[in-house]
Amino acid sequence: MSNKYMDAGVSLEAGYESVRRIKSHVDRTQIKGSINSLGAFGGMFDLSQLGLKEPVLVSGTDGVGTKLMLAFQMDKHDTIGEDVVAMCVNDVLVQGALPLYFLDYIAVGKNFPEQIENIVKGVAEGCIKAGCALIGGETAEMPGMYSEGHYDIAGFTVGAVEKSKLITGKKIKAGDVIVGVKSSGVHSNGFSLVRKIIKDSNLNLQEYYEEIDGKLGDILLNPTRIYVDLVKKVLEKVEINGMCHITGGGFYENIPRVLPSGLGVEVYEKEIEKVKIFDFLAEKGNVLKEEMFNVFNMGIGYIFIIDEDEMKKMEELFNEIDEKLMVIGKVVENEGVHIKW
Repeated sequence: MSNKYMDAGVSLEAGYESVRRIKSHVDRTQIKGSINSLGAFGGMFDLSQLGLKEPVLVSGTDGVGTKLMLAFQMDKHDTIGEDVVAMCVNDVLVQGALPLYFLDYIAVGKNFPEQIENIVKGVAEGCIKAGCALIGGETAEMPGMYSEGHYDIAGFTVGAVEKSKLITGKKIKAGDVIVGVKSSGVHSNGFSLVRKIIKDSNLNLQEYYEEIDGKLGDILLNPTRIYVDLVKKVLEKVEINGMCHITGGGFYENIPRVLPSGLGVEVYEKEIEKVKIFDFLAEKGNVLKEEMFNVFNMGIGYIFIIDEDEMKKMEELFNEIDEKLMVIGKVVENEGVHIKW
């Protein structure tokens, strides 16, 4: 058989080896309704198994941006897949949908099966935390498009919710309370600024910094928190008017996306529990607070907007599950995001 394709930089054998390596990780993610179809042309899911009367499908797709550059520098690839799952599933959660299945797309300059396995291992771990099945994906070897050892990854998820239980934000009103939930760190947004701060301040990813109690690279690569389990518990016990995933654009861009016209929010900075990495980045990069809140999650990765009368139930639930409850603001009759320093 001719080796012209190999000479062009594409190894079919490496592709087969990658599929063999990832099979066990994919198998771990199977849930009710998933149909094990690894290797088929399309991933399958049996929606009838869910027992929904009027199912609405909610879908989301995303990547992890330039956080990948830090993974390359650290040569650490087993958590970036968890990030891509989190970025997708946290988005569909906002409308009350629980994720059902996930597909990934990985494009590489050269197929190194061990590296592919580490990436997909992270994807599988994210799917397990999100309670969804990894039912398919694609690994594309594209020499000349990406450098050897470099890759890009994107994901796609589909969730489902009863039509009557869709959360659209239409019920949000002035006086509603904003409950913030802690992030696991920088998550997967703002890394172009992070990388500029690292470069301009001559910081070392491998160095331990006392200000953040850890090695900089490890803290920055800490995977994005997946909020599925928490949101599921909240939806079972508390009436929710709106939810928001704090991603790219920070507070200023994301919160208005769920608010009815004419409403805004007041956010009280002092009620947000400090996460050391953000103070560290602000100091090293000489970044103003307003810009930090316009780029990063600042320690709040997800928010619930609820009626004040629901607060007791929320407090009881958070105490029960040992989750830190932060009342970080309220809805007001003044459009925009108004942060009180």
